[in-house]
Parts: sequence; C-alpha cells; structure tokens
Amino acid sequence: MAPRITSNRGHRAGNPNPLAYSASLTDFGGVGDGKTSNTKVFKSAISHLSEYASKGGAQLYVPAGKWLTGSFSLTSHFTLYLHKDAVLLASQDISEWPAIEPLPSYGRGRDAAAGRYTSLIFGTNLTDVIVTGDNGTIDGQGAFWWQKFHKKQLKYTRPYLIELMFSDKIQISNLTLLNSPSWNVHPVYSSNIIIKGLTIIATVPSPNTDGINPDSCTNTKIEDCYIVSGDDCIAVKSGWDQYGIKFGWPTKQLVIRRLTCISPESAAIALGSEMSGGIEDVRAEDITAIHTESGVRIKTAIGRGGYVKDIYVKGMTLHTMKWVFWMTGSYGSHADSHYDPKALPEIKGINYIDVVADNVTMAARLEGISNDPFTGICIANVTINMAAKAKKQPWTCTDIEGTTSGVTPKPCNSLPDQGQENIKACDFPTDDLPIDSLELKKCAYRIKHA
Repeated sequence: MAPRITSNRGHRAGNPNPLAYSASLTDFGGVGDGKTSNTKVFKSAISHLSEYASKGGAQLYVPAGKWLTGSFSLTSHFTLYLHKDAVLLASQDISEWPAIEPLPSYGRGRDAAAGRYTSLIFGTNLTDVIVTGDNGTIDGQGAFWWQKFHKKQLKYTRPYLIELMFSDKIQISNLTLLNSPSWNVHPVYSSNIIIKGLTIIATVPSPNTDGINPDSCTNTKIEDCYIVSGDDCIAVKSGWDQYGIKFGWPTKQLVIRRLTCISPESAAIALGSEMSGGIEDVRAEDITAIHTESGVRIKTAIGRGGYVKDIYVKGMTLHTMKWVFWMTGSYGSHADSHYDPKALPEIKGINYIDVVADNVTMAARLEGISNDPFTGICIANVTINMAAKAKKQPWTCTDIEGTTSGVTPKPCNSLPDQGQENIKACDFPTDDLPIDSLELKKCAYRIKHA
C-alpha cells in the first residue's frame, strides 16, 4: 500500500506543518520499539518525499516511540520533525554506518587516517533543510563508540549526530541530543545557519563530544543552547594545517547568544585548533559557564597558518573555572608530518568585555608564538574572584600585545591598564548580521502557516 501523504496544511497533533506535504514515519512501515532497525524506512521515506521539493517541500514526522536507525541523508526543501516523546536511537551495527571520504579541509579523519563513518543525520549540497521538533531526542548511544576509540579499534573516524555539508539555509532547533559518538552538530562548508534551543548532554568525560562545531561556515547564529560536554561546548573551526590552508574556506559572521555550558575538561567557546582557513567576525554575548575549564580559548600552532581575528565577547558569567581566558600557540596535533613550519597563524583583534567570574584557579594563560605574537587583545570591565587555592600568579603572558581597562586582579605587564575612563575601549559591533533578518522571515512564514 502506498504511503499516505497529507497535502496542503494538514498536520498531526502537536505537529505544526507549514510545508505543502507531510507524512509520518509509520506511513512507510516504521517500528518504534527500540529494537527494529528503521534505517531503510528513513531512507525510503526521505526518497519519496524528495519528489515534493519543487512543490513546496515536504515534512517527515517522527511520532512517539524509540526509533533505532543507522545513518540516513536528508533532501532539500525538507523538514524532519520529532514528537516530544520521539527518540532516535543510533544503531550499534557498524554495517549501518557507511564510510565516506575525509573532509577536504582536513585531509584525513580525526580518529584514523582513513575516511569517516557517515553521520547519523547527514546531507550534502542541500537548500532549505530543517531538523526540529517539540524537544524530541536523538540518542547517539556513544559509549559503544567511545570504547572502540579508547581501544584503538576504529578503522574510520566516529560519526557525528548531525552533519550538513555544502548546504544553505539550515535550521536545527528544539531538540535534545544525548551521548554522541563524537561531535554533536557539525555544519561544514555551509551558509545561513540557525541553531537554536538545543539541549546537548554527553557523559563527562567522553572523548571529543563537542556540542556545536561551525566549520568553514558563513552567516551562522547559535542561540539559547544548554550544553554539557566532554569537550568544547562550541568549537569554531575552518580546516587543518596545509589542507585547510589550500581549501581556504573561513568561518565568518558567527553569532553566539545565551549559551549555558558545563565542560569540566574544556572550553565554553573554543576557536580552533583547526583554524587554517581562517576565523573572523565572531560575536558572542550572554555566555554562562559552570565548572568549565576555560571561558574562551584560542587554540593554534606553528604550521596552522590561517588567522583568528575580529573576535568580540561581551557579557560572560563564569562559576568555578580553571582559566577565564586561555590562548595557546603550541597546541600541536597536526594532520600529518607534511605541514609547513613557516605557516604561522595570525591572531589579532580579540575583545573581551563585561565579564564576572568566581572561584577561579587562574585568571588567564595567554601564550603566543615567538616572533609571531598575538596582538590587539583588549580586555575591559572584568572582575575575577580567585578560588581559595588559586595560583599565586593569576596571569601568565608570553608573546602577546594589548591593553586592559578596569580588570581585576591586575593583568600582566603585556596588557597595560588604560584606566577606568577607558573601560569601554574594547569593540563590540552594533550592526546586525544578515542571519538575524533571515530568521525573522522564517518565523513569520511558520506562524502564518501553523
């Protein structure tokens, strides 16, 4: 029997449907018992619904239940919508995870030199794709993969939960992501991206379970996310050593707002270490971190090349931190031995303003590169209350240049105090990025058709 496709404004309970056509996973034979594989069902449903891309788009509705599946690929002009009691369970059958080539800007897999397992929800060369729901759950069942990683039993790099490549107009929102095999959300080589209202939780510690990693992307907004991670809550990237330099695709025009992060072993926001294509115009504000290793961390090394510039962070509230600010030019971890030791990164125009932190072990560890200092660092209106067992020297600085205003405890001599009258000296842009107007248009569309 042919699957039932609802046309026009038809919708199921709790599932507003602004698209022209909608179907449920059960219409294609899906079984939500947590034991039956639905990989072929997802692939069949999406293939069938792709026929409606030119007719206003289509939506696949995942109802309540536990839906075991391996990786599957999305299509353009398409919404994947999870009911609040829907759980996608990532299969532990490796045959349901086909291998694909390494990312061209990385040159190899991160876990192994060969390729990588396709992400659970994957797509490439797509337009107008939404992965959302009523806070439905995607459970990566990552312990299976973490054990193989620690035992060095992986032939390929672990899969991510959501990865979209070479795509435009992406929205990922209102979901709970649990225990990813590795990174959780990875938009790469893409543009016009909205990531909003995600709850991301991974066991601490767990290897490389970064929350959200925009990678060689333009015009991206990340808002209202709560992340507990075994690695960085957000890691901004753009390629690895000579491969990233050659590919030359930066991450730029990135907005991060209202992030709450718990990451005892890493950063609330990291820039790098794979930043060889460049990172610029990053605007982060209203950031809360609790029991987290560092607030903002810049990671790079000789051989990376590229740049990190025009970074603006405003309004951080931090509780129980190892470092507030951390920059390192000796991160290492090269793709292979063929990197160019003359490829030096450029780190400049880094602005931090309006920061309050308590129970901090060390205010800052700022380490540039000899003969390649990190410059244009501006830190203003910052109050750091040190922990009872804090380091005696709260700041360490080498090969950096910049200024501070209204910062306690007193910074290092490389960052001279400009006085309270210059407390607003650090920059934070007042203009909007195009992604803000793009979201308003989408929201208006959805309200109109709900």
